[in-house]
Amino acid sequence: MGNDYTSLHIFTLVMQGIICVLSILGNGLVIWVAGFRMARTVTTLCYLNLALADFLFAATLPFFMVVSARKGQWPFGWLLCKLINFLGDTNLYASVFLTAFIALERCICVLCPVWAQNHRTVSRTIKVIIVPWILAAVLNSPVLIFFTTQELQENNVYCGFDLEIWGNITEEEKVHRWLTSVKTIGINRFVVGFTFPMSIIAICYGLVVVKICKTGITNSRRPFWVLTAVVASFFICCFPFQLCLLLFVVWAKEIVLEDKHKILFYLMPLTSLLAFFNSSINPILYVFLRKDFQKKVIHSLPASLVRALTKDSALTSDITTKSVSPPTETNLQNMRGD
Repeated sequence: MGNDYTSLHIFTLVMQGIICVLSILGNGLVIWVAGFRMARTVTTLCYLNLALADFLFAATLPFFMVVSARKGQWPFGWLLCKLINFLGDTNLYASVFLTAFIALERCICVLCPVWAQNHRTVSRTIKVIIVPWILAAVLNSPVLIFFTTQELQENNVYCGFDLEIWGNITEEEKVHRWLTSVKTIGINRFVVGFTFPMSIIAICYGLVVVKICKTGITNSRRPFWVLTAVVASFFICCFPFQLCLLLFVVWAKEIVLEDKHKILFYLMPLTSLLAFFNSSINPILYVFLRKDFQKKVIHSLPASLVRALTKDSALTSDITTKSVSPPTETNLQNMRGD
C-alpha cells in the first residue's frame, strides 16, 4: 500500500477533525437552543434527540483519531475500549433510527391529522422516542461482550475482538467462531441498522410527496428539494459505508486468511468519512435550512434558531388541528423545516 495509504491516512485524520468540529458546534447549538431556550414540543424533542445522538458520536471521534494516529494502538485502557466503541456505534445507529423516527412522525401528521391531533403529545413522544435509543444499544451490545484490550507483539496494546472469550479451544476453532460471529453481527447491522430505517425514510417521505401532489401545490418546488435532500443525503452518506462493512464481514475469511480484497482497506476510511459527515449535516437539513434563518444567521444565530424551531413546531401543530380541511401550501412547505 505504501505512500498511497499513508496519504489516505493523513487525509482521513484531517477530515475526521473537521467533521468532529463541525458536528460538535452545529449539534451543540441545536442542543442548547432546543433543550434550554425553548418550550418542550414534539418537534423540538425530535430535533433535540437527533442532535444529541450526533453530538455524542462526534465526541467519540477524537479517541479514534488518536488510535489511528498511533497505528491502531489503544492507550485508553480496558474500560474505555468497551465504552468508547459501544458509544460510538450506538450513537451512530441511534442517529439513523431517529432520522427514520422523524420521517415517520411527520408522515403521520400529514396522512392522519385527526389521529395525530389526539395522540401526538410530548409525554407520549418521550416514551416512544426511547425506542430508537434502545434498539441502537441492543444492536451494538456485542461490542460490550466481545471487545477488549489485547497485548500483542512488542508490548503494544490494541482494542478489538476478544478471541479468548470461548475458553480453551484450538486456534483454528477460535478463528472459525470469530468469522461466524463477525458475519452474523455484520449482516444484522446492515439489515436492521440501514435497510430497515432507509426503507422507512423513503416510504414516509414518498407518501408526503404524493400528498403534496394531490393537494395541487405546484407553484413552489422548495418542499420537494428539501425532502429530496434529506433522503439523498442519508443514502449517499450511509449506504457506501454500510455496503463496505457488509462486504468486509462477508469476505472476512478471504481478507484475514488469504489477503484478498485489499481495495476495502482504501474504501473503508473514505466511506466512513461520508457516514461521519452525516452527523454534521443533520443540523443543516433539519434546522438551519430556512429562509429566515439564512437572513438572520450573521446577526443573531441563537435567536434565529429559536424562531426557526418555534415556527416549525407551530406549523406542524397547525397541520394536525386543521384536519377538516386539506393542508395549505404553507403547511406542506414547512413539513421539512422550509
